[in-house]
Amino acid sequence: MAQRIVIVGSGFSGLYSALAARRLIEQHKDRVGSGIDVVMVAPEPKLVTRPRLYEANAAGMSVPLGELLTATGVKFVRGIVDAIRTADKQVEVVDPTGERMTLSYDRLVLAAGSRVVKPKIPGLREHAFSIDTIAEAAELEAHLKRLASLPSSSARNTVVVCGGGFTGIELAAELPRRLRAILGMGEKVRVVVVEKTDVIGPDLGPNPRPVIAKALADLEVETKLGNAVASIDKGGVTTASGERIDAMTVVWTAGVEATPLTRQIPGDKDRQGRLLVDSDLRVPSTPDVFATGDAACAETDDQGNHTLMSCQHAMPLGRSAGHNAAADLLGVQGQPYRQPYYGTCLDLGSWGAVVCDGWDRKVLKSGGPAKEIKGWINGWVIYPPKASAEEAFAAADPALNTMSVL
Repeated sequence: MAQRIVIVGSGFSGLYSALAARRLIEQHKDRVGSGIDVVMVAPEPKLVTRPRLYEANAAGMSVPLGELLTATGVKFVRGIVDAIRTADKQVEVVDPTGERMTLSYDRLVLAAGSRVVKPKIPGLREHAFSIDTIAEAAELEAHLKRLASLPSSSARNTVVVCGGGFTGIELAAELPRRLRAILGMGEKVRVVVVEKTDVIGPDLGPNPRPVIAKALADLEVETKLGNAVASIDKGGVTTASGERIDAMTVVWTAGVEATPLTRQIPGDKDRQGRLLVDSDLRVPSTPDVFATGDAACAETDDQGNHTLMSCQHAMPLGRSAGHNAAADLLGVQGQPYRQPYYGTCLDLGSWGAVVCDGWDRKVLKSGGPAKEIKGWINGWVIYPPKASAEEAFAAADPALNTMSVL
């Protein structure tokens, strides 16, 4: 019976894990033949281009993977993994009809991503939108389009973005253009970012902050800093200071956490629930399990830096996890994960973008020239290779992890 590598998830890290595993197996096919299966489990055979869900036309932000998986020899199981039994080396899968099946593995790669954190704020779950998933982003867009049928008012024309981090900034910067396209160019629109810390982009550091602040100011996006959201209702937001912001649209973007499946795997986790992994992306306490993408916290270099929850790290993490899981079964030397180059490219709507280099985020470009780079990343870099084994395996080479895309 063939050995089996099971990959949970079809996102950036899951896809590149599958391709990297098949790449290495193919390189050793003369020795192992077809003795190792690579099986991807996900709700659908598609890659959601999640970094683009702040844009318009969110419902179309996905790429079908069926032909690519077939071309590269990756088997696909449609369903959701809701239980992992590491002692038995099994996962339980619920298919779209509700039927349950058990899938055994020799090596498991957990690439089930992350989700937005929704704290117990009154009204958040009932009245706030999100762009965490393609369905949620599409729901927000449908809501915005429905606003055009309502009488013009300050509340109708106002959107409150809760959270001034990476996602909140990109969404807020894009919203003025989106709202005017829907409501009419002559309408006065209002976008307000509420951020509990006293700075915009608290995790982005001080270097890009003046650029971000200028872009938001030029776009007439308001920022309420040092002021947390206290409650949300169908008519708007009340902040911790007691300020009332009337708005028919509230979007929650604050905070993310790893897939809850990490809780079912023995091992140390960080504050976001990510599994702490070694340089091969293996969970040290559970050697048959590799974690990758947003489910993993890994060292990127020898300077004490660790991966972030972004596709910039998810794709290289996938290459390494899949390669090393296959190498483990093949009995060949793996390749430790290293990603020495780090850059930041933040979309700032019609104003442009900002491109930064290094973990201190030194600004390289801003405005229009940076927007061209962001367009190249969003329109090409994050998309999967063509349905060709040759192209796909070249894209899954872990040696690419040491190269910079900027």
